[in-house]
Amino acid sequence: MAVKAVKKAPGFILLALLVALTCSTSLAAEFKTEFAPERQAYLGLDHVGMLWYIMDYGIREDGTPFAVTRRYFTNEDIRQEIIEILISRFGHLPEAAGTLYFTEFGYDYTQDGRQFTITYIRHRDQLGNDIHRTINDDSCENTRRVFAYVVHDQAVGRALALAMSGAR
Repeated sequence: MAVKAVKKAPGFILLALLVALTCSTSLAAEFKTEFAPERQAYLGLDHVGMLWYIMDYGIREDGTPFAVTRRYFTNEDIRQEIIEILISRFGHLPEAAGTLYFTEFGYDYTQDGRQFTITYIRHRDQLGNDIHRTINDDSCENTRRVFAYVVHDQAVGRALALAMSGAR
């Protein structure tokens, strides 16, 4: 598998989100829906005013560091952009898409901690029900795993620090 590196993570996350939305599926993959409170951490606001939390992190049995983050839509303009994508590209009814409350991201990191990839994206309502989800599993051109460099002062980098601590 070829690994493509991108230097700027913020643009990468938006690009990955849009690319993932173009080839998403309604897969029956199992996702963790509850996270231990002691593993969660508030990360604060990003540059566009969205709230970020780390929900889970650690190192898998195969040695791969991972993390799960959530971005809560506290910026109505961005929320509306995502709702429009859910309606126009994927045919979700406005009533369903309009319930968008947060997006959850799954990350895998290289073992040296220098790069990451988004493994899944879940758009969810306030009750945690999936509105739309995408799994980046290399099953089609648009769901290939693409790696980007970790920016340590952003959510993905701060989650990496916890994952690499090996705490489980």
